Amino acid sequence: MTTVIICPGIHDRILTQDFLRDLAWPEENLLVMPTRDCPPYSAVSIGQFVRDRLSLEQPTIWLAFSAGVVGAIGAAWGWQLAGGTVKAFIALDGWGVPLFGNFPIHRLSHDRFTHWSSALLGAGRDSFYADPAVEHLDLWRSPSTACGWRISSDIGRSLEPTRTTAAVFLTQLLQDYI
Repeated sequence: MTTVIICPGIHDRILTQDFLRDLAWPEENLLVMPTRDCPPYSAVSIGQFVRDRLSLEQPTIWLAFSAGVVGAIGAAWGWQLAGGTVKAFIALDGWGVPLFGNFPIHRLSHDRFTHWSSALLGAGRDSFYADPAVEHLDLWRSPSTACGWRISSDIGRSLEPTRTTAAVFLTQLLQDYI
């Protein structure tokens, strides 16, 4: 069974609880990093947290928000270098964080500018941006209320954007990789 590793940012834990409730994904395959014990920007701390709880045989999907994107991308690289499988990496508002790897990467952004400027540091595969824009923390707190555009790509050609919500986009991605 694939484990979805949730790496929150620097914010109140209630926002992550709200995110998980709003996303309504089954909890049995979630591993939520406790930011009170682990700095979300530390790849070493996140990597240790995950290695203490999972075996390398356990395939993973990494879903990170804000400062959590900083540490999670490094931890995902480390997991893969150690022999683990990274099925996908999903970054929510990882503005300014270069996202590259030999695994599928997806970006979600709270507005069009963040989406465009983040893509300069690695666009990844299918992505999403809220339109109209939402507040940074609202993208995490309640992805079902973030309406916007799914931007799909298919090996060298762009497809027409599709109207959706961040929650629907995330759920579809998770279903694709589980």
